[in-house]
Amino acid sequence: MDKNSKIFIAGHRGLVGSAIRRELEASGYHNLLLRSRTELDLLNQKEVEDFFETEKPEYVFLAAARVGGILANDTYRAEFIYQNTQIQNNIIHFSWKSGVRKLLFLGSSCIYPKACPQPMKEEHLLTDVLEYTNEPYAIAKISGMKMCESYNLQYGTDFISVMPTNLYGPNDNYNLLGSHVLPALIRKMHLAGMLMNNDFEGIRNDFTVNPVEGVEVSGNDDELTYALEKFGIFKADNTVELKLWGSGTPRREFLHSTDLARACIFLMEQVSFKDIVKERGLNEVRNTHINIGVGEDQSIAELAALVQKITGFEGRIAWDETKPDGTFRKLLDVSRLNNLGFKASISLEEGIDAVYQEYKSK
Repeated sequence: MDKNSKIFIAGHRGLVGSAIRRELEASGYHNLLLRSRTELDLLNQKEVEDFFETEKPEYVFLAAARVGGILANDTYRAEFIYQNTQIQNNIIHFSWKSGVRKLLFLGSSCIYPKACPQPMKEEHLLTDVLEYTNEPYAIAKISGMKMCESYNLQYGTDFISVMPTNLYGPNDNYNLLGSHVLPALIRKMHLAGMLMNNDFEGIRNDFTVNPVEGVEVSGNDDELTYALEKFGIFKADNTVELKLWGSGTPRREFLHSTDLARACIFLMEQVSFKDIVKERGLNEVRNTHINIGVGEDQSIAELAALVQKITGFEGRIAWDETKPDGTFRKLLDVSRLNNLGFKASISLEEGIDAVYQEYKSK
């Protein structure tokens, strides 16, 4: 890529896409193609075809996706497999047809088997069954990665795939009915802290800025307290108890979206599909994606303790072991990315503190 290259960021308003946009602009790239959902429906094949034929982007970052946590993945299984498959099919196919020079497809670490050896290497893909709760999403992402591989092999395209670990950062999803674990922890502890201080005005303001279905800010204080119980926030005597899903023992790795964006731009600039195939010395070309992470993890209980420290919540944390834990551990082996010359630099505490300050400011 050069600074004048025509670059399409699919999903530029989301957690990943907005980070890629910020980093591209900071690096001097200025010819960015950005379309909102109302301007371009990525589920609509004809609209996507017309966009690529008219705009002729040279490079594509495919960051658009339907995403969510365990509850959302398990509840909206049909939407997760249909929408993700449809979006990536449209963009990858018409990228080829319109002559895109290079495409980077973003997957997810949930593509790996539930009982995958740790840390998870790229070679472990499709060696065992997937975690049930996010199987539709994982299958969609695997399909996108295989589609990139297949177009490269048949048509000579340069479409590469990256598999990031759990992400957080600016523009995260804080909707408690569908958010991932880290933004959910941040918001729940923020709300729980206000409940401890009887700051109902603050709670109403929070749900006004970030509405959640079923929570009415017009209700009285008792009704609002009752509504918070749906999200595991309970007022008892002189304290507040936050009851979290699962046992707290599963381990997760977290990467700041800025580090992910920098890695994606680095790979788009420096690494081609042919480079990846050559490095792996494959007789059969498969699993050519690159893991992106930090190479370290912590238990959900340790994560909760860190968020509690940063938010200043002084109540109790309890665990509801009747709720699912998900996969026990999902630590990526990032040695290939590191060997290529890239390493994440934002510490977890630094990153969480920054996003919490941003959340409070809004």
